[in-house]
Amino acid sequence: MEPIPEYKNAFARKYVAQGRAEGEAEGEAKALLAFLAARQLIPSGEDRERILACRDLATLERWIARAAAARTLAELFEEQG
Repeated sequence: MEPIPEYKNAFARKYVAQGRAEGEAEGEAKALLAFLAARQLIPSGEDRERILACRDLATLERWIARAAAARTLAELFEEQG
């Protein structure tokens, strides 16, 4: 495997980092959908799109943690007050 190049240009570093973060979020979203399917909690098309569109890692990680105990998809998205 090739080492990841170190970009000396700040512009390039910014966009490479942004691309990595987006890729990580996409992976987390796909993992969440797989986890939900394994638990037989199948999201509606709207919920699936919501999960796949989310790029906030903290939100995705919160949803993944909730998915472990959620009995319904509504519990997954519930905002704790």
